[in-house]
Amino acid sequence: MYVSFDQLPPSARVWIYQANRPLTSPEIMGVLPTLARFAAEWTSHGNALHASATFLHQQFLVVGLDEGVAGASGCSIDASVRFVAQLEQLLGVELLDKSRLALLQGGVVQLLKRNELKAAVADGTLAPDTFYFDNTLATKGELDTAWPRPAGETWLARYFGQEERSQHLA
Repeated sequence: MYVSFDQLPPSARVWIYQANRPLTSPEIMGVLPTLARFAAEWTSHGNALHASATFLHQQFLVVGLDEGVAGASGCSIDASVRFVAQLEQLLGVELLDKSRLALLQGGVVQLLKRNELKAAVADGTLAPDTFYFDNTLATKGELDTAWPRPAGETWLARYFGQEERSQHLA
């Protein structure tokens, strides 16, 4: 069952897929009905899931699921990944590639290849206060409160010679 993304509870599980380029407003508007249809039809062992999907920052597909109603099974998660692969074809973007990090610099999402990470830290392109989109967040609450957040407060802290300072542990 489709639920508006903003109506998902903070405990809702999220999956974040990062596009290799910003999507245009017409591209996003054109795919919104497809996202709603997927969420409306997504099931787990025959049970309708309370789900939603949206694009954030014109570059991130976020699928959300209220597991308080019904949880996702392995098969339903596989179905969602197949859906994302179909979106890649439809939009002509990569969403399943995990080889790039996304940073927010000057209000613009910038992508950095993982193998360029150390050099970016050395030249100051990536600093502890650079906002980083940690796409491994698990819940909508984390998405709402800690995405993006300063790189020095994420797993990237080790590249700055700092211990990770998680807001959740503070």
